[in-house]
Amino acid sequence: MLSAGPTPRITPEQWEFTITTETGTVHRWSWDEFLALKQDDVSTDIHCVTSWSKLGTSWRGVSLDTLFESVESDLEFTMAHSYGGYTTNVPLDDLLGGKAWIAHEFDGEALEPAHGGPARLLVPHLYFWKSAKWVRGLEMLRQDEPGFWESNGYHMYGDPWREERYW
Repeated sequence: MLSAGPTPRITPEQWEFTITTETGTVHRWSWDEFLALKQDDVSTDIHCVTSWSKLGTSWRGVSLDTLFESVESDLEFTMAHSYGGYTTNVPLDDLLGGKAWIAHEFDGEALEPAHGGPARLLVPHLYFWKSAKWVRGLEMLRQDEPGFWESNGYHMYGDPWREERYW
């Protein structure tokens, strides 16, 4: 379990998730509002840039499709922001269409802080560094910009099937 820094300790009462558009409009969900949204159960494989995979993992969370239902944006790129300052870039197309979730359970249990709890981004078709732990929001971007690991030599996209680990 790799992290870019110390594990933030965010309680559900402190947690919120936001999506900020190019106009500065902020869409905001508290923990209770987030849990009241339609929940999905997801079974998927995950792949780490350090060459391991975990098959058939089980998650529960809210689809980014659900969160973007009321969001209007013409932009194609996002930056995920986490508590603790971590960032990672993800094209919007890789977050929509049933491809990504804000997950709060793993194997039927609340997501532990060490693994990104109370909630993390889950983008299973990309390397796991794109599934930002302790996620707090998405910012819409006019152009693709590197996040933390991308600025430190990791690939801008991170497709595990193409072994897009490093620049």
